[in-house]
Amino acid sequence: METKTTTAPTSTPSNFIKNIVNEDLKSGKVSQIITRFPPEPNGYLHIGHAKSICLNFDLADEFNGLTNLRFDDTNPAKEDIEYVESIKEDVAWLGYTWDGLFFASNYFEEMYSRAVLLIRKGLAYVDEQTAEQIRETRGTLTEPGKESPYRNRSAEENLALFERMRAGEFKDGERVLRAKIDMSSPNINFRDPVIYRVVHAHHHNTGDQWCIYPMYAFAHPLEDAIEGVTHSICTLEFEDQRPFYDWVVRECEMPSVPRQYEFARLNLTNTVMSKRKLKQLVDEKAVDGWDDPRMPTISGLRRRGFTPESIRTFAREIGVAKSNSTVDAKMLDHFIREDLKLKALRTMGILNPLKVVITNYPEDQVEMLVAENNTENPEMGTREIPFSREIYIEQDDFMENPPNKYFRLFPGNEVRLKNAYFIKCNDFIKDENGKVIELHCTYDPETKSGSGFTGRKVKGTIHWVDAKSAVPAEFRLYEPLILDDEENEGASFLENLNPNSLQIVQGFVEENMKQAKPHDKFQFFRHGYFNVDPKYTTADHLVFNLVVSLKSSFEV
Repeated sequence: METKTTTAPTSTPSNFIKNIVNEDLKSGKVSQIITRFPPEPNGYLHIGHAKSICLNFDLADEFNGLTNLRFDDTNPAKEDIEYVESIKEDVAWLGYTWDGLFFASNYFEEMYSRAVLLIRKGLAYVDEQTAEQIRETRGTLTEPGKESPYRNRSAEENLALFERMRAGEFKDGERVLRAKIDMSSPNINFRDPVIYRVVHAHHHNTGDQWCIYPMYAFAHPLEDAIEGVTHSICTLEFEDQRPFYDWVVRECEMPSVPRQYEFARLNLTNTVMSKRKLKQLVDEKAVDGWDDPRMPTISGLRRRGFTPESIRTFAREIGVAKSNSTVDAKMLDHFIREDLKLKALRTMGILNPLKVVITNYPEDQVEMLVAENNTENPEMGTREIPFSREIYIEQDDFMENPPNKYFRLFPGNEVRLKNAYFIKCNDFIKDENGKVIELHCTYDPETKSGSGFTGRKVKGTIHWVDAKSAVPAEFRLYEPLILDDEENEGASFLENLNPNSLQIVQGFVEENMKQAKPHDKFQFFRHGYFNVDPKYTTADHLVFNLVVSLKSSFEV
């Protein structure tokens, strides 16, 4: 057992599940709570899973309980060790340490014995119908199902057939084991659900030991009971399966009795939350892998630059409800912006460079100016930035014929260079296509920032980098991957992708950025918060991912 690292606050926000746990402990119904996070290793975790992770681990932390990480690996055709390792990495990165690491596949022998018990009790039978026939005879919400012609086989015959299923005598789909409950039940989940099927596939954990595998709805309650889970917390789509969950625990005569509780899953605007669709994006190369910064996967958010603290705070603040709703994705942006506000070093980067020559500045002179690393956090200190005759500014910080109330550079206008001097635009050069490619300006040496200058005022302040020492950099700018407008409501999933979700531009950053390492985070003046991309950054090529813009209209 591993030592738990507590990341929960002293008290998490109140919610109905927390109230249930509190009452169960006070009444003595349970002496210690045990929760679990039970992902199926068939893809990477996303922000919706983060909500469940935080809920389960935070509850156990607050009430001195335990939380297991358990892989529901009952479907070998879709699961892979790659997903197992990625899930472990994501949970740990979020700041949580599990008390037990388990696999459903470790319980296959006991699950098999519990299925045998059901057969002996006359509560399970081997069916030879096809999957289509079983679906057709299941009935509807208003019509009862029809019993299988194989439903009333003797226990002995069913045991023999089940053993032959395990021995590999049948092909995939030729036989299934069904629970024998009630084909006329108003709850369709009670209409003799399939609990075992034949699957000849290599399993990442058990190899080729098994060719029959339990269905999730049968395996999950057994796993919880085996591990002594007290509060099995899942999302609302499993609410209708709760009676079958209880039936399995009861009829399989499990000594430990877990209880299932459902809460609303997380839905975000402009965000794909289906693991199947996320996998489709990856498989069809619509994105740059599971960790593409546009993906809502935890690995994608991490690569983009989100912090575990921001995700945990987001998960706690959105709350735990009993009814489904959609959360504005801007709320997630708000929490990363708040987290980085006091952590990220302020610096300057030019994403669309325009060269400026300061004609009255000495050609061979370079001076070091002083700038604060974070104006809201003085403890981060200051840095020196070089300044010389040639600099780069943003293309949109100059207009030849500006509109009213444009306070940046234009012919005859003066602005302040951030942390430097006032400069005045006197002339410019165009290329053969009429595009402005160079400005000629003069500076006022009496207006040095921090020198105590109190003379005339200017309305505009623009950022810049020194051309002589500037470091080339690539900037990756992101918009939501999914469009949520009326025009695209009827479009298919892949047709609804935002063609502008990624824009790559080449620019420059300050000289001290040479020391930047993957996952270092910065606030680029006027542009937003950026993260050094860990995938494509090299010693000679800096790549910055836009984490979030500087401002938002969203309020908590």
